[in-house]
Parts: sequence; structure tokens; C-alpha cells
Amino acid sequence: MSQTSPRNFTLFCFFLFSLISLCTATQQNDNTKIEGMFVFGSSLVDNGNNNFLPNSIAKVNYFPYGIDFPLGPSGRFTNGKNVIDLLGQKLNLSDYIPPFSDPSTDGSKIVNGVNFASGGSGILDDTGAVAGNVVSLNQQIRNFEEYTLPELEMQWGNKSKEILPQFLFLIGSGGNDYSLNYFMGLSNTTNTSIEAFTANLITTLAHHLMRLYNLGASKFVLMAINPNGCSPMAKARVPTREGCIQTLNRAVHMFNAKLRNLVDTIRTQMPGSNLVFVNSYKVIMDIIRHPISKGFVDANNSCCEISKISEGGNGVLCKRGGSICENREEYVFFDGLHPTEAVNAVIANKAFASKFKLEVYPFNIYDLSQM
Repeated sequence: MSQTSPRNFTLFCFFLFSLISLCTATQQNDNTKIEGMFVFGSSLVDNGNNNFLPNSIAKVNYFPYGIDFPLGPSGRFTNGKNVIDLLGQKLNLSDYIPPFSDPSTDGSKIVNGVNFASGGSGILDDTGAVAGNVVSLNQQIRNFEEYTLPELEMQWGNKSKEILPQFLFLIGSGGNDYSLNYFMGLSNTTNTSIEAFTANLITTLAHHLMRLYNLGASKFVLMAINPNGCSPMAKARVPTREGCIQTLNRAVHMFNAKLRNLVDTIRTQMPGSNLVFVNSYKVIMDIIRHPISKGFVDANNSCCEISKISEGGNGVLCKRGGSICENREEYVFFDGLHPTEAVNAVIANKAFASKFKLEVYPFNIYDLSQM
């Protein structure tokens, strides 16, 4: 009778472990218990709402935006898919989440969720005024409550309190409250400390979460603000030897720390709820600090040609029909502020499956989907 050598046995165990891991990963994507997503926030999660807003200058319905997106320029502030698209794929949602402002978003199109996000908007109502007509977080939630929710109940044939626990409620807002509000001297912030302003943002956001919870929502994903002080836009406006604009990053870091704490504190006020904090700030900073090891080459420059302020642009968005880099998967930033699809993919992967609490807290979105 032949005996199995220790080496062969080790190889067999490795093969078996790999097979089990593969099956588990496949099983994860197949067994999520989420029916869809409702999305609120700013340009990082906007799927095209601003396309339908008159008098808004925060629109990206033109080339080179969408150059790598299957549907072309769609109003997404990147070259391809954003975080919402990529998370939707991981949750096995059948199609892209439609934008609320699109007149065709009704009937059966809303059964897997709706995207209410608006580029340029913020947690505060007056944030984004410099971008023209944008939809504040407050109004986004009102649109959900007054228009989408009654239609959803009709489509599902059930009450919202029974439907909404099957959906994720993702909120990605706050960055513009600093960039397009506090640091521009709006909202009567002249005599307001950054600490008081940040505390007000968190209190206001907590109020909005309670509104959604009282309607029946119970699964929340809260996105951190990205390190906007490291964006090409910020560094171009305030050149510094340090590279990133630390004043802006410190403010954002303060907000993110309070947002993470909110996950624990607000749960006691919302029995039966579960919240996940996705630390996209850390994920992107890790790439910026060590781009090569993370599969990137350029963490400083925008991939597209930026519309210059001196030429009537805003210094943030891509120039309409302007030049664009060929190796987009190697760039961190697509325009002056927004990440490329490649970075969005890293964030989505971490959000969905990371076990590292500095990246997702207190657990990942896959675990949330099983609750």
C-alpha cells in the first residue's frame, strides 16, 4: 500500500483550502440579501441627476467623462464606473441604480433602488450655491419620502416598514460643505470654528439618518470624505511644499472621526439598525503614499485636461473635449477632484469585503447584507 508523502499531502491541503476559499468568495456574491440601494450625497456617488437640473454648472454629461463607461458620458464624475455601480455589481443588483431626476425613473425601474445624489451638494442646505442649481441632502431625502416611497410601496404591494429593511441606504456627503462652503466663507462661518462647524455637520447628518430610519430604513452605509486636500484642484489653488493641503485634510479627518463615532452612538437611538462606516479617506491616502505598490503610477496629476479658471472654467472639471491620459488605470485622480474608476474599484472592494476595521467599521458591507 503506497503512502502519501508529506509534500504531496501539503499540496493537497493547499489545493483544498484554495477551493474552499474560492467557493466561499463565490457564495458571498451569490447570497447577499439586499434587494437594492437608495443613494444620497454629492458628486462621488451621483449617477447623473445633475444632467436634468437647469442652471447647474456641476454637470459632466460630456467627453471625456464616461470614456470607459459602457453607456458613455452619463453624468458620473469619473472615466467609468463610480463606487455605487461597483457596489451594485457586488450585491448582484441586476442593473445600474437609476437617477431620480431622470423622468424615465418610475414604475418598475425603481424596484431595486434610486440614486438621489447631486454633484456639488452638501449636508447643509446652502452648500453648493456656487455650483448653481444642486439638490441638498435635505431635499434628496424629501424627494425619496414624497415621490419614490409611495411608488415603491405600490410596486412592491407592501408598506415601507416591511420593504426598506431589504435595502441599503448609502450616504456620501460632507466634502463640499468644507470646499464649497466653510473655506469659502459661506454659511456665516466667518466667526465659526472648524470644530463647531464640523459638530453641526454631524448633528445635521444624524437628523437625516433618523428621518430615514423612521421611514423604515435599517441598513446604512456612511462614506467618509476623501482626502480632498491631496487633490490636484486643492494643490493647484494653494501651492505648498508639503504637497497636500493639510488645513483641508485636518478638517476632513475631524469629520471622518466623528462620523465613525456616530455609527456607535446613533445605533442606540435606532433599535434594530446597523451602520457601516467606509473609510475611503484611508484607502485613498494609502494609495497616494504608496502608489506603485498599490498598482498606480500617478497620484498627483489629473488624468484629463482641466478647464482653466482663466478660460472661464472652474479648475475642477475636465475641459469639454479636452485631452486625456491613455493609461487611466494608473491614475488616482481623473479630474481635479474625483478619483478614477480604478480607485473606485479599490474602495468598493474594501467596502464590501475588508476585515480591517480601520477601513470598514464595525464590519463590511457583505456582513451588513447578511443581517
